[in-house]
Amino acid sequence: MNSTRTYTMTARARSVEQTRTRILDATFALHSERLAGDIALDDVAERAGVSVQTVLRHFGNRDGLVRATVEHARTRVVEERQAPVGDVRAAVRVIVDHYERRGEGVLVLLAQEGTEGFVREITDRGRQLHREWVAAVFAPYLPGAGDSAADPDGGALLDLLVVATDVYTWKLLRRDRGLTRADTEARMLRLVEALL
Repeated sequence: MNSTRTYTMTARARSVEQTRTRILDATFALHSERLAGDIALDDVAERAGVSVQTVLRHFGNRDGLVRATVEHARTRVVEERQAPVGDVRAAVRVIVDHYERRGEGVLVLLAQEGTEGFVREITDRGRQLHREWVAAVFAPYLPGAGDSAADPDGGALLDLLVVATDVYTWKLLRRDRGLTRADTEARMLRLVEALL
């Protein structure tokens, strides 16, 4: 009897976590498609296949949902951007893959950062995350970056690598110029290799 109850509790906990993840994924997706002011809890609930009451039960209110989604999205983005340290070609491939998957949504968020406080928080954290990613992935090429004694330029190479791998660089090549994914990756790789 005890094992049946344990199984039931485990299954229930798994179901609750799956529902929570569906809601977070739905919120993340909607914020990548629409302006924040155009997203209602009804939209989130419909996308997740749950009721508004279920959303509120899990997150308390809209602010709780947004905060949880920011953390959820950050975790997803970090996972998607995993790249081997020092492998320039792999790093550029990973970042272009990431932009192909998330770039349009990031641009939607960036368009709102001046008018939505929580969006500004997201984009600021995103910029910091990108800089940290560049510093980690290109670490073998950045000895003492930011350390004024070891790096008299004050992190100039790091700054330039951040720009070379930024979502706006991807946008300029992929969207504005209309280049293929392969050509976009090749040009971003040339930029990075020229810097290194």
